[in-house]
Amino acid sequence: MEPPLPDRGGRPDPDPLLHRREHEASLTASATSTIRPGSGAVQLGHRTALSTVEEFGLIDALHPGRLDLGLGRSGGRPPGQPAQAPPRSPANGLLIPPLFNPQHLLGSPRIALQRKLLMLPNAESQDYAEQIDDVLAPLAGTYRSPDGIEAHAVPGEGADVEVWILGSSGGQSAAVAGARGLRFAANYHVSPATVLEAVDGYRAFFQPSEFLDTPYVSVSADVVVAEDDETARELAEGYGLWVRSIRTAEGAIEYPTLKEARAHDWTDADRALVQDRVDTQFVGSPGRVADQLEQLQEATGADELLITTMNHEHTDRVRSYRLLAVEWARR
Repeated sequence: MEPPLPDRGGRPDPDPLLHRREHEASLTASATSTIRPGSGAVQLGHRTALSTVEEFGLIDALHPGRLDLGLGRSGGRPPGQPAQAPPRSPANGLLIPPLFNPQHLLGSPRIALQRKLLMLPNAESQDYAEQIDDVLAPLAGTYRSPDGIEAHAVPGEGADVEVWILGSSGGQSAAVAGARGLRFAANYHVSPATVLEAVDGYRAFFQPSEFLDTPYVSVSADVVVAEDDETARELAEGYGLWVRSIRTAEGAIEYPTLKEARAHDWTDADRALVQDRVDTQFVGSPGRVADQLEQLQEATGADELLITTMNHEHTDRVRSYRLLAVEWARR
């Protein structure tokens, strides 16, 4: 199935200090009539299932049938899993870069501060699979405690939200999404090295459910489109510096202007830190980027593609989406 260019709003890398998703979804739904707003994704490591169901149930009550409830595991308790296999390269030549190693971030004072601010004192994150079940049951109105006591979420019960699982590997997120027959979103734009592992793992675990008869995959890509390749490359120059600010744990900076990006004194270590993300950003004319997106869809078997565009000026982002939409519709 050739994927449409979906109108699910792409999300940049989340800063966990900013819980704006529910507010953004409500505002977007209020200002539009066709866009499916939602989350991409709620990081359940520092949330409860009930709070998530109630918050999105409230938005669904105002804008029924238009919400995507994306659920992620970041910030939670990682399960014990074997080491990941080296990234494999698809036959069609899609770039799969070396695996990014986030080990240097684990001892970051900023990461520790974020976790402290997000978690209640002495709180322990719930097992992710159990937490997903504790989201699905209140939505369906079937929640029962181990000793048989019913609980009902109002708002939330019966909400017509479309549940997605966000995953970066073929591990627990892919297993949970597949075993429960949920939709799965893999993020080539954040973790390009593991996108094939993620979609393969999900499909291997998939079991038909009340939600889906067959697997359904969305794959994200970061793109910058302009009338010609040179202009697009210029608009994308700040991307590497912005990614660097996240991967050094300094904190995401305001997206750089072209002048700021060109003024940065890049070290070899800096370049190595962001190389996988810069190399897998699709930048160029509408035709060039559409060709790359078709290559991504072919390699992953994606049912739809989720497009996010990062640059400094809002007008450039809008033009990028518009140029790509016209080219995609032409094919």
